[in-house]
Amino acid sequence: MSTKKHNLLANFASSDSRFTQQELPACKPILTPKWVILTFLVSGVVFIPLGVICLFASQGVIEIVDRYDTDCIPLSSRDNKVRYIQGLEDKRCNRTITVTKTMKNPVYVYYQLENYYQNHRRYVKSRQDGQLRSPKDEHETKSCAPEDTLGGQPIVPCGLVAWSLFNDTYDFTRNNQKLPVNKKDISWKSDRESKFGKNVFPKNFQKGSLIGGKSLDQDIPLSEQEDLIVWMRTAALPTFRKLYGKIDTDLQAGDTIKVLLQNNYNTYSFNGKKKLVLSTTSWLGGRNDFLGIAYLTVGSICLFLAVSFSVLYLAKPRYIITFSTMPHFVRKMHWFLRL
Repeated sequence: MSTKKHNLLANFASSDSRFTQQELPACKPILTPKWVILTFLVSGVVFIPLGVICLFASQGVIEIVDRYDTDCIPLSSRDNKVRYIQGLEDKRCNRTITVTKTMKNPVYVYYQLENYYQNHRRYVKSRQDGQLRSPKDEHETKSCAPEDTLGGQPIVPCGLVAWSLFNDTYDFTRNNQKLPVNKKDISWKSDRESKFGKNVFPKNFQKGSLIGGKSLDQDIPLSEQEDLIVWMRTAALPTFRKLYGKIDTDLQAGDTIKVLLQNNYNTYSFNGKKKLVLSTTSWLGGRNDFLGIAYLTVGSICLFLAVSFSVLYLAKPRYIITFSTMPHFVRKMHWFLRL
């Protein structure tokens, strides 16, 4: 160590400043019983009303769920559902839905899949985001195997995520009148503008020997293929919903909705389930009781602790010893030690 650094450290160590003696003003909160009780009490008073508000908002959402994966398989084919779904038979299926409560527009149409692990590591990695944004990267398909190339030419979009695009379709009628489904703006705006290019078009997609899901129109850029954009935002859990479209018409209580669906998507190979969901929304979004229940649970625990600590404090109060309340000889010893 140089002499200059050594002298500097020596002067710093021998200085009698408030900093070196650790006598600077500091804030050290003391959790007295009154502060702890007050904190738990305020938390409970705030969280419980929030939980009630969230639960009321969630309960105000009207939702109709119709599972159809088994019912849309003919009785003669239910012993081998995989063979049926992979065959050439007509997959059309008629379903009837009764509206129990008035549903104000827009009514959101979702498809729900269960036991479908979109978050599997190999599945999630089988895509090329650069290829989705720019035609210059269409040959970057290394991470997309086995759905990377066809006859030496790149597949756009490549990878298993795009290849497995959901391809069931739904047509709705009410009183023999068609209910149009609006599929505009069903994806995130940021995805359309930033992640999918306006000059990127599908190439060689679903042209192989094994078809995974829905085909794409080769004349429409990926930024406008909103079913694909919604599907490519992979789900974190094995049970998930994805937006299919919106019905911009009120559905009245007692209405009978007839659904003509094409049961094309193969969930039978892995014992998956398919459901059609019609739902309204609230200011919190779709139906989800978890947030309200979580607030109520935490608020109730806080109130219980506040009451328990209050009873304990009143029964056995704790005295805080400060410098002014110390015995005289202890204060003398304290000043002696400081000297």
